[in-house]
Amino acid sequence: MPGSLVGVDSDVPCIQESPLPTSTPRPRPLFARGSWLETSRTADILRAETTGGVLVITATAIALVWANSPWHDAYTRLQHFTLGPHWFHLHLSLAQWASDGLLAIFFFVAGLELKREFVAGDLRDPRRAALPVVAALGGVLVPAAIYTAITLEATSGAPSGWAIPIATDIAFAVAVLSAISTHLPSGLRTFLLTLAVVDDLLAIMVIAVFYSSELHLAWLLAAVIPIGLFGVLVQKRIWPGYLLVPLAVAAWVCVHASGIHATVAGVALAFTVPVRRSDDRPGRGLAEHLEHINRPISAGFAVPVFAFFAAGVTLGGWHGIDEALRDPVTVGVGVGLIAGKCAGILLATWLLARFTSARLDDELSWLDVTGMALLGGIGFTVSLLIGELAFGESAHGEHVKVGVLAGSLIAAVLASILLRARNRVYRRIWSAEQADDRTDPEGPAWPPNP
Repeated sequence: MPGSLVGVDSDVPCIQESPLPTSTPRPRPLFARGSWLETSRTADILRAETTGGVLVITATAIALVWANSPWHDAYTRLQHFTLGPHWFHLHLSLAQWASDGLLAIFFFVAGLELKREFVAGDLRDPRRAALPVVAALGGVLVPAAIYTAITLEATSGAPSGWAIPIATDIAFAVAVLSAISTHLPSGLRTFLLTLAVVDDLLAIMVIAVFYSSELHLAWLLAAVIPIGLFGVLVQKRIWPGYLLVPLAVAAWVCVHASGIHATVAGVALAFTVPVRRSDDRPGRGLAEHLEHINRPISAGFAVPVFAFFAAGVTLGGWHGIDEALRDPVTVGVGVGLIAGKCAGILLATWLLARFTSARLDDELSWLDVTGMALLGGIGFTVSLLIGELAFGESAHGEHVKVGVLAGSLIAAVLASILLRARNRVYRRIWSAEQADDRTDPEGPAWPPNP
């Protein structure tokens, strides 16, 4: 397999990129192993996301226990404690700072990952990009349709939450994989990561188009200035924090004041960062370097803090749970995440195999695809965010949290049962992959230093 270490220059440490094939492409098995570069990079990212997923689960558990304890009023007061200047509409509650501010870091990392994957990653090859893109589209359309059908007769405004069950939380999903100790093959690991990346792109587009408030064009035009300056600096490979961070904050303030959800600022900034090196040599460019720096902040702090403030729903005992479960919004979210995501991803993958020359890898079965599709139903962070944007603090908003938590938990349990049952097969494939790495003359057997 291609991929080798090369020298380091004044930019950032570099790694040989895999060249695109120049001959006529042959049919490629679905979920086949990627290049060594992408396989090792995916493993590094998933290891980092495992810690973030554990922190998210911990923060969620603390919030749920506190919100349903005798001290739940203290949790509510903490959520609604406001700080910040009144200028530029920045006198926000802690919960708003978490959803509007901290999640901008999460979306900045997602934007860097998106750009890198489609410019320099394995997904620059349309044949490899087809599977996660088609699967993600299926995993968006089917849950949205199921939610809309279930809530069609609900109270006014319920259909506005159609986008809640469309997202996949990669950190939560990876934490589940870590907990069940499955030796998932690299092809499936890469599929899970890229599916979540494409999901993030679709969620970003949905938030920007459907869940932004009244547009203030002057502020939106003002945001172009700091974003443009940020882009000029990074294109010239000038990236010290004391220059980039103030520009990023200024861009966030302008986008927040414009009425577009402030997290979109993170994506806009990320898209200005160059992927390739300034000397045109193959290797890791600035986008991947900034992603490496910011991913621990996103996964280890921003997302867990958001989860802590967003997931603390007061259930109100069995009566409150019964009331939530009778709400079509709760049912629509839960069924959308469990059945909708699974059916959408599985159906889209099957259609791709049925009507193209692609075929399932010989060592895998459709049970494996079903397990991955169930993991896609763990839609935590972005689902809670869209739920807040759709319903705010209304009764529907609280019931959305129940639906997201219950749906994600059930999807995680079902995926764990199925993938754990297949772990003997995965262990055999994983062992063969490790042996391939050790004997591969074109790629090293260890992950290189980032």
